[in-house]
Amino acid sequence: SSKQPPIVIMQSDTFVEEYQQESNTHLRDYFCIILNRKWSVVTVLTITLLLSGLSTYSKIPIYTASTEVLIEKNMDGGNIEGLRLYMMWDPAFRLTQIELIKSINVAHRVVENLQLDTKYRKFYFKKNPKTTFSPVNAISNSLSALITRLFPAKAVPEPPSQEPELSLQTEPHSDAYTIASMISGGLSIEQLPNTNIVTIKYSHESPAIARLVVNGVVQAYIEETIDIKTSSTRKTIKWMTSKAKQEQYTLEESEKALQQYMRDHDIVTVENKLAIYPEKLEVYSSQLITAQAKERGFKAILDQINSAGNDQQALERIPIVANNAILQNLRNQIFNAQQNIRELSKQYGHKHPVLIEAKAEQADLLREKKVEISRIIDSTRKAFELVQINAQNAIGLRDAAKEDMLKMNGLLVQYTLLNREKEMNQTVYNALSTTIKKTNVTAQTQDIKIWAIRKADLPETPSKPNKKEELLRGLLIGLIGGILLVFGLEYLDNTAKSGQVIEDRYNLTVLGSVEDLSGKSNSIDTYIKDHPLSPLAESYRLIRSSILFSSPDHPPRAILLTSMVQQEGKTTTTTNLAHMLAQNDKNVVIIDCDMRRPRQHSLFGIDNTYGLSNYLSGNTDETNTLIHSIPDESISLITSGPNPPNPAELLSSKRMGMIVEDLKEKYDFVLLDSPPVQQVTDSLMLTSIVDGTVIVIKAGKTTYDVLDSGIKKLRESHANLLGVILNRLHTKKAGKGYYGYYGYYSYYRK
Repeated sequence: SSKQPPIVIMQSDTFVEEYQQESNTHLRDYFCIILNRKWSVVTVLTITLLLSGLSTYSKIPIYTASTEVLIEKNMDGGNIEGLRLYMMWDPAFRLTQIELIKSINVAHRVVENLQLDTKYRKFYFKKNPKTTFSPVNAISNSLSALITRLFPAKAVPEPPSQEPELSLQTEPHSDAYTIASMISGGLSIEQLPNTNIVTIKYSHESPAIARLVVNGVVQAYIEETIDIKTSSTRKTIKWMTSKAKQEQYTLEESEKALQQYMRDHDIVTVENKLAIYPEKLEVYSSQLITAQAKERGFKAILDQINSAGNDQQALERIPIVANNAILQNLRNQIFNAQQNIRELSKQYGHKHPVLIEAKAEQADLLREKKVEISRIIDSTRKAFELVQINAQNAIGLRDAAKEDMLKMNGLLVQYTLLNREKEMNQTVYNALSTTIKKTNVTAQTQDIKIWAIRKADLPETPSKPNKKEELLRGLLIGLIGGILLVFGLEYLDNTAKSGQVIEDRYNLTVLGSVEDLSGKSNSIDTYIKDHPLSPLAESYRLIRSSILFSSPDHPPRAILLTSMVQQEGKTTTTTNLAHMLAQNDKNVVIIDCDMRRPRQHSLFGIDNTYGLSNYLSGNTDETNTLIHSIPDESISLITSGPNPPNPAELLSSKRMGMIVEDLKEKYDFVLLDSPPVQQVTDSLMLTSIVDGTVIVIKAGKTTYDVLDSGIKKLRESHANLLGVILNRLHTKKAGKGYYGYYGYYSYYRK
């Protein structure tokens, strides 16, 4: 072949060829995979639909009734918008009410109010319930019984108990409790988005029971909230009344103790003094802090002034001097005077009166600036002295206030303790009294407002099972499951069925493909001879052309045909290829080199008692006696002969090479039908005496693992591999990599 030799990587006695052409996968390739295994998809889809249909139509219809209830906190005429926002940011309230509706206490009220345990008991307890067929349950029960029968559980002896066990006997639940549990577990509550409205749903086999129960749940929920409120209020009022009496007695005793202490120490006006001293101390402390802050500020400014000395420029950079409005105005005037002098200097001489007047004006301004700086410095020094005096006065006032307050504190310590105790007792008593009055007023009001804005109607159609939805779900599951199964099988399929993959993987030319005739009345052994213009015959003609053009210098004359394993069709391919080569007035001879399981003699109806094994073993030197001419055809055959005990040694002998060279002089083509590569080494012995080797692969059966090992053996024996023939190809499954063979067959079938 003229192709670039493959790059082979040896690893763990296997080789991996580096593909030099990247394979592009298209959507149609996936479609072809599904189409090729469409019956697997149909089977999974059918089974899933049947199981889904049986399960759906065997279920008892369930009816669902629903009602809508508005639930709000009672704000007693408060801000409605604020209530709505509060409800939105209070998820705990909504969840609490939903759990209360689903509680067993509400369910008990429903059972009691509607007499479900007596009047409607038959709707919850059936004497002879009808058993419904469920495929899933049936399969599960059968598997459980089979496992139990195959693997019986062994009895585990109980360990001896050293201490007597407590026997906890529970009484059986009443019918009312059982029905209440069913109702509590069967309620479905949903909140409408961005509203305070909840939807309460209940499902039952009877539509009337479903409506009756869901309406009864609303009434029971209202009664439960009222009962919770009144019960809690009674307990609260009783406790607060008892506590208020105790606090009243404590308050009276603390007031008596405070009055007695004031009379004993003559501190009638203590309350005014208690308010004055802290205020005075706070004012004096604040004044002192302010004076000290100003003192530090002026001192920092004076330090900058003293540091600058007589340096006018340094003095002007001090913030208090630089920020002075008068000084800023003088600087602007001096700048303007300087600009004026520059302009006049360009027009007049330096002794001109106008220029002299301008310079005099500038000098006056400079003197004024110096005077202004001196004035600012003097005023700063005087302000610093005044601040120092104020700070000293503030210290004196603060110390005097502290001394007065210390004197008063010694007297007021006990007074403060007594007064604080009295105020605390007063606060507790007032809070209890207010709460008792408020609780008595609001005892009859509800914290929650509940309105049934829509009562439940009688459901006309069952909610479960939704037959259309169940069947559609089964259809989707079956379809998806079938497609996943197909792709799983395709992923696990490691057989060679794509010519493109073979070429990319092994860098070998696919010489052609042969259609599979399995299941047809005609035999592949005689089909070419009986139908010379059939698409199958054209496929062999294509293979013939590919072989003739496989060598760059001259077509190969001695060709070895082999396969990886048996039953891949190499013998039939050899015979049919011989027919195609003989059609161009060429002489073709077939040598049956398969001395273990020969078939060529049976295909042509020739006796195999004398053949190649006789010649190779030295029993005869006459090659002409080995050749059998096929009547009415330009094909000759050398049978394998009797089965020898050492076929590999005979095929590797010099006489085998001699007979091939002798036949090449007499015939145009010599075809060698050899045993499979993977089972024996006979074919490997023959690769060195032929012009080329052709590998026959059964499409969809030969695995890539077998091909990896077999092609490696052939290459290690330095075989000239002409290419691969895909045999028994299913044209309906031909997709990417089949080189358009399916279109070729379709063209000839038109």
